Amino acid sequence: MRLKARVTVGAATAALLPALLLGVTGCSSKDAPAPGRTPDPKGSAPAGSSTAPPGGAPSGPAAPKAAASKLERSALEQGDLADYQVSAQGKNPNAPDGQPQADRKACQPLADIMGDKPDPAARETVNRGIGSQKQVGLAVSASVSSYAESDAKALTARLRSAVAACATGFTATVEKQSGTYREVRPAEYRTTGDETVSWTTTAAAQGVSAQVHVVVVRQGDTVVRLMALNVAGARQKVLVPHEVTDKQLEKVRGAG
Repeated sequence: MRLKARVTVGAATAALLPALLLGVTGCSSKDAPAPGRTPDPKGSAPAGSSTAPPGGAPSGPAAPKAAASKLERSALEQGDLADYQVSAQGKNPNAPDGQPQADRKACQPLADIMGDKPDPAARETVNRGIGSQKQVGLAVSASVSSYAESDAKALTARLRSAVAACATGFTATVEKQSGTYREVRPAEYRTTGDETVSWTTTAAAQGVSAQVHVVVVRQGDTVVRLMALNVAGARQKVLVPHEVTDKQLEKVRGAG
């Protein structure tokens, strides 16, 4: 189905957001997932894992994994959100890995957020890609990361300072590939978490430009990172859906 194809691409593109949006280049609703990188229909394994059962996924809810960590139990799975597809597939192999380096020291916390984990202090990170079936093209990259609580609090403080200091934007580079982030603006966004930092920016890489909304929420020693864009209309303003944020925080609290 055409809608399914669009949603699949949206989830795949969302998984590339932490890589300077470079994986968005050339992506469209007609594209198929890269060979060997089909979405995990359960959305229950960390990105890059090989825990999908042979012969395809069962039609019913996935059985809980006995050895699943607290963080894995916190991550969103297919079926958690009505009208959304959740994918645990790995990133596009052409997308760069690692933590981007900002050209301005004050902006490094914002560059880190676009990396494979929110910042180097994260002990563990589990990523998900989410595509909306209601709003065609809406893609959200979601991650949960574990920290020492003091490090989690320090991260949110650094992010607030960086948003204030980097209004004019910055450039970030990872694996010799660069992206620019212009017009960094704080955004009002309420959540049920302990602390929330939210901002918007215009991201550009390899000729592709997109409006991005980022939400970072601390819940105790866990940090939730959500980033949204619209792959069908990259210049459109976008908002991380509150139902995604609410469900993600509900799972974090339930796993604790």
